[in-house]
Amino acid sequence: MVLYFSATGNTEHVAKTLARLLEDESLNLLERIQQHDYSEITSSKAFVICAPTYVCEMPRFLADYLKKVKLSGNRNVYFIFTSGGYSGIGGILAEKIFKKKGMVFHGYTELKMPRNYIASDMYSELTDDEIRSCIREADDKIIGIADTIKGGGRITNRHVFLWELIVTMPFNPVWCRINQPVKPFSVSDKCISCKKCVRLCPLNVIHMEGGRPKWEGSRCAHCMSCIQNCPAEAIDFGEITQKKRRYLFKKYER
Repeated sequence: MVLYFSATGNTEHVAKTLARLLEDESLNLLERIQQHDYSEITSSKAFVICAPTYVCEMPRFLADYLKKVKLSGNRNVYFIFTSGGYSGIGGILAEKIFKKKGMVFHGYTELKMPRNYIASDMYSELTDDEIRSCIREADDKIIGIADTIKGGGRITNRHVFLWELIVTMPFNPVWCRINQPVKPFSVSDKCISCKKCVRLCPLNVIHMEGGRPKWEGSRCAHCMSCIQNCPAEAIDFGEITQKKRRYLFKKYER
């Protein structure tokens, strides 16, 4: 079974493509994460976990969920990351989680997908041609990954150096605490009160107040789901996102 979380469609596309190639099922973990539903998930085939990369790791809320959920049936697991080009130490941490669960970890790899993080000026926006090229290259790579999984082989990724662990492990929680606030989120008069942002927030930090979304709490994953999925493009993060175009995978789906 292919398990996944996806904010803007990149990881969902990878997961569903793999499920089709593997003749298997896929399961979106969003509702389970929101509801703290750790009930057993059973699969006769190997588990394939697909996850985005946030601050050089898998999302912390996803890691916490995978630690607690019971996976039964097949004990083999593969991990696939989507990233803007660097999955950091995510694979090392994933291996640790699944070995602790008594599962057989058959490696991890990453697929470069169009970057969706627009709440920072650190990254330049991609052109439509660059986005489509990135997706095509990922699709070509998915076929080889599926063949390896079908054959029960091990998928491999680049070597993670010790300095990456030393830098990232303390850096990630500090960055998430300081640079992922909820306060700068705002909504304009373009809001149509569809509640889509509320339904898609994995951490349940958004609720409706007076017909408009309101962000509260100290935790935010900056997954960009609320901003990127808003049909009216009414949501912004401070002034940083105001002139940036929104990205959803479905806009480029072939």
